[in-house]
Amino acid sequence: MRCAVFGTGYLGATHAACMAELGHDVLGVDVDAGKIAKLEAGEVPFYEPGLAEILRRNLGAGRLAFTTSYEDAAAFADVHFICVGTPQKQGEYAADLSHVNAVVDALSPLLTEPALIVGKSTVPVGTAVDLAERVRAAAPADVELVWNPEFLREGFAVQDTLSPDRLVCGVERKGEGCGEAILRDVYAELIDRGVPFLVTELATAELAKSSANAFLATKISFINAIAEVCEVSGADAVELADILGHDDRIGRRFLSSGLGFGGGCLPKDIRALMARAGELGANQALHFLREVDSINMRRRTRMVELTRQACGGSVLGARIAVLGAAFKPGSDDVRDSPALNVAGQLQLEGAAVTVFDPQAMDNARRVFPTLGYATSGIEACTRADAVLVLTEWPEFRDLDATAIASVVNTRAVLDGRACLDREAWESAGWTYSRLGVAV
Repeated sequence: MRCAVFGTGYLGATHAACMAELGHDVLGVDVDAGKIAKLEAGEVPFYEPGLAEILRRNLGAGRLAFTTSYEDAAAFADVHFICVGTPQKQGEYAADLSHVNAVVDALSPLLTEPALIVGKSTVPVGTAVDLAERVRAAAPADVELVWNPEFLREGFAVQDTLSPDRLVCGVERKGEGCGEAILRDVYAELIDRGVPFLVTELATAELAKSSANAFLATKISFINAIAEVCEVSGADAVELADILGHDDRIGRRFLSSGLGFGGGCLPKDIRALMARAGELGANQALHFLREVDSINMRRRTRMVELTRQACGGSVLGARIAVLGAAFKPGSDDVRDSPALNVAGQLQLEGAAVTVFDPQAMDNARRVFPTLGYATSGIEACTRADAVLVLTEWPEFRDLDATAIASVVNTRAVLDGRACLDREAWESAGWTYSRLGVAV
C-alpha cells in the first residue's frame, strides 16, 4: 500500500521505516527540513536499537522516502498516519494538540480522492470524534478517520512495531466505512502471524494507550510507596518485590523500586488523563493518579537526601559522579529524566556534578548545559566523593568496583536502580546505599 506518515520524531520515523519493512511504499512527512535531510541520508536523529539498519535498507530498496510537502503526500498516499507529538501544555496538565490539529487542517483540503487518516498519536479521549468532523468539513473527497494507538517502548520500538502484542483499531461506527478493512490490509502480515486485531469505538481506542501508561505508572509508584515504608521499617523493597512477583496476579515486571519513571510518555500521559477526566466531570475517578505522580517525584528528592547523607550531611563542595542521563537504558531520551533531575538538584545545593551516559550526552547538554560531562564512566568517577548510578545501562551494572575504587576520593556508591551487585561493591570496600532499604 502507499502510506504517508506525518511526523518523523520517535514514533513517526520508527513507524515509517517499519511500514516500509512490511513491504509498503512509505513517504515520511515533517515540517522540519533538517530532520528530513538527516533521514534521507539514512541517519536516525535519536537512538533506537535496530532502526538505522531498517531505515537504510528501505531507503536503498526504494520503498521509503521523506518530504516536507503535504501536497506530495496527499497525492502519493491512500493511507495517512498521524504520528506527531502531544506534549504537556506549558503550565497545565492537559495535552497540547496543536501538532495533531495542524496536520489534520493542512492535509484534509488536499485529499481530492477517497483516503484513510489513521491517528497514532496519544490524545485525550474525545479528540478523534472532533478530528473526524474537521476532516469531513475540509476534505473534498470521502475521507475516513480511525484511531490506531501506539504502544511502543523506547529501546524496543522496532520490535513493538514489527511484532506487537496487539493492534487496536478504533472506528466511528462499527460495521460502517472501509477504515477497518484498509487497516487490516496494512497490517496483513502481522495479523497472519497471529497478532490480535481488536476493533472498538474511537473513545476506547484513545483510552487504550493512556490507560496502559497509567496502570504501569501506578505499579511503579506502588512499589516505591512500599519502598518508603521499607526504609523506615528495616525491610528490603527488592526482596519484597521478588516475593510479590511470584503471585501471577501481580507479576514481577514494573515492580522494581528505585528512582521512578520519567520520559516523554508516562508522566505527561497520566497528567493528561487526569486533566481530561476533570473536563468530562469524572475528576474524582483519577485522584489517585495525583499520588502516583507525587510518589514518583518524591523518589528523586529521596535520592538527593541519601547523597547528602553519604557526603556527611551536605553536598556543598562535594564532587558527585552521576552515571546515567537518559530516563531509561536503551534510549537517548532525557525528557523528564529522573537522573538529570537529581543531578540538577545536587548542583543547586552546591555540588560539582559530572555526568556520563553512553547515548544521551548531547541531549543532556542541551537541557542541562551547566552540569559537567565526562567521556567515560571512569572519567566521571575520578576524584568523586560519591558515585550515583541512576540509569541501569548494562555497562553500569557491570562496572568493576575495584577499578572504580582506585580513582575516587571516597568509596560511596548510591544505587538508584537496584541494579548493582551489593556484595561485590562492599567487598571492594565501598559503602553501598540504595532506595528501598533502611540506611
